[in-house]
Amino acid sequence: MTVSLPAAAQVDLRRQPVEDVLERVEGALRVRLDRQELVRKRRSLGGLTDRGTWVRIERRGFERIGPQGWNGTEAAAVLQGVAMPEWYQGVAWREPGEPAMWRADELELLPSPSIGKGALVLEDPGLPDEWWAALNASLDALASQQTPRIATPDTVTITQEQVTHTLGAVFPGVADTQIERWAPAHADLTWANVMGPEFSLIDWEDWGMAPRGLDAATLWGNALAVPGLADRVHQERRADLESRDGKLMSLFFLSKIVGPHAYEDDPLLAPARKEAERLVIEVQL
Repeated sequence: MTVSLPAAAQVDLRRQPVEDVLERVEGALRVRLDRQELVRKRRSLGGLTDRGTWVRIERRGFERIGPQGWNGTEAAAVLQGVAMPEWYQGVAWREPGEPAMWRADELELLPSPSIGKGALVLEDPGLPDEWWAALNASLDALASQQTPRIATPDTVTITQEQVTHTLGAVFPGVADTQIERWAPAHADLTWANVMGPEFSLIDWEDWGMAPRGLDAATLWGNALAVPGLADRVHQERRADLESRDGKLMSLFFLSKIVGPHAYEDDPLLAPARKEAERLVIEVQL
């Protein structure tokens, strides 16, 4: 039996008063947050603490909390060989009267900022070879491990059925959408979630098992507006992206750009259409 959960009211934390939330987090984690350096996003907050750490706070509706819960950042602390901030402690509570939960995690403060202000980049960040080596080492180490978690890219649990439905709706010429290999993935490998010039990978809320190539396709797809950078991603993650699963995941990513809700002013649209044409032919060979 499927249980339908009520949706939490949409709350934009960029505009919502959050002082009560900050005070609750400070009391629970025994830290003081720097209000002047507070980073406010639609669904999350982030801030420096008085002991030189970083606290990330998120509000999430029940409908976005699957059977595996939403302690992804805490669960990722057991991963070996992956460059990420160390997790120290966390706290979670239900918002009174709302089908929503709050969670705060205290993490290591990293020396480098996010490479992108958003998911995609419009200029080549000029990353050193050491950065690419660390990216490869981390993604290879991640894929070699095991977890019962299932990835939730874009807050939707990824399944074979979802992949088949998504690709069939946008690329009906792709008849065989069967995924052969599943492996642990970050599931939100955008340029906002990788740090540089010293590599690290942040925001582990939605990691879990996913089709091979999901992470590589996400990073590659979000670099398409910078051809040289996209080529470098493809070169570094060639084994993933040139596998059949990787090509399907590339189309899975591109379906969000070239699908029925495409934006003509999207800087990714023209290169995405070109790459989609190539990939549709290749996966049918």
